Amino acid sequence: MSGPHRPTDPSGLERYYVLTGGRSGPGGPAAGLDVATLVITCASRTAPVPGMQHEHEEIVRRCRDPLSVAELGAHLGLPFNILAVLVTDLLEAGRVEARDPIPASSPSGQGPDLELLEEVLSGLQRL
Repeated sequence: MSGPHRPTDPSGLERYYVLTGGRSGPGGPAAGLDVATLVITCASRTAPVPGMQHEHEEIVRRCRDPLSVAELGAHLGLPFNILAVLVTDLLEAGRVEARDPIPASSPSGQGPDLELLEEVLSGLQRL
């Protein structure tokens, strides 16, 4: 008689462990990544490298135009900490760049347009 059958869950913790090589979060210069950080592929490094991990290829391909870490995570179906490790790998390899989002500002240069924010809030409250 064989032992208990353990189903293989390709979206489980084992997959994340393999994707990140056992790392649980970014280190070094990418430790400052957050969900609003924009990721863009370096212009000269858009082609995938033979042997490149599939998720790395997807990040490079999708980030030809800037994408936030949150958008990237939604497209790839990965939690933030796993995606941050993968983005860190690409940052260190010089394949992508990370940029802080550009804050919206009013014509006077004093921060976000409060009237616009109030209109958005009002519209959301009506939903």
